[in-house]
Amino acid sequence: MMRIPVVSIVGKKNSGKTTLIEKIVSELKKRGYRVGTIKHDVHGFEIDYEGKDTYRHYQAGSETVVIASSKKLALIKKLRNSLPLDKMVKNFFQDVDIVITEGYKAQNKPKIECFRSDVHAKPLDINKSERIALVCDSRLEIDVPQFDFDNINGLVGFIEEQFLANYP
Repeated sequence: MMRIPVVSIVGKKNSGKTTLIEKIVSELKKRGYRVGTIKHDVHGFEIDYEGKDTYRHYQAGSETVVIASSKKLALIKKLRNSLPLDKMVKNFFQDVDIVITEGYKAQNKPKIECFRSDVHAKPLDINKSERIALVCDSRLEIDVPQFDFDNINGLVGFIEEQFLANYP
């Protein structure tokens, strides 16, 4: 079985990561790929709220709650520790061609960094071998392919060439 490629979109706060991911996913879908995404949240989050049946199940002590319909499914699971990225991909993303993550700066995955010079003074200090490209508003002295924020076709072409070349 072929291993699903994982590409992390990283950057400092307000650098445009989410907007860039929306555009990447949309363009990959137009090109016929099945795409999954994972958003890393270091602060914790709630997707359920008081009054909903799933919230009541969880509050009653259920370790895992799933809400399912014929169109989609959501899983809420209590964790003792953070679930490793590779395990999430293996367990939940076998039906996609590529997984795009937002965040996961510390993971050993290929990273495309978003950088806006009007928001931050310098790019992230990340492992140089993991930064495979830069999406930025001005050219930087970093030896990786660089794309403007509006060059989604070029960026997705790069992703396609690097990670999806074996797909039809």
